[in-house]
Amino acid sequence: MSAGGQRQLRAIRGAVTVEHDARSAIEGATRELLTAIVERNQVAAHDIISVIFTVTPDLTSAFPAPAARQLGWLDVPLLCTMEIPVPGALARCIRVLLHVESSRPRDAMQHVYLGGAETLRPDLSNASPGPDGAPMGESTGVGRAPPDEPRY
Repeated sequence: MSAGGQRQLRAIRGAVTVEHDARSAIEGATRELLTAIVERNQVAAHDIISVIFTVTPDLTSAFPAPAARQLGWLDVPLLCTMEIPVPGALARCIRVLLHVESSRPRDAMQHVYLGGAETLRPDLSNASPGPDGAPMGESTGVGRAPPDEPRY
């Protein structure tokens, strides 16, 4: 816990890829990602301060924000923007940055990378929470990004 168990501002990152550019794929993958983030970090909707979504330039069928509204995040400020079109970057990727209030220490926050986005942070792949909320398991190393591919 933080000093005195006080709630502090924390940031949680995550990303997921979709197979194709379609509203249903974008919203479904975004719901899956957000659900995994809040479950692994024991975050309730009232803990969420704001959320920033980015999508790669090849995703134009839908904004990811409506998926958060579908989860009941009705009073949370949401922002969608486009990633910088870096040559060779991971395609069809939705990234998210949640700002939350939490009494958990920064190093206890679990960032979530699903599907093809696991290559962005192979050090976090397959990390599922244990009973105390700490990550269990280790990355298998499968699907690691080449050394020159950006990871963030």
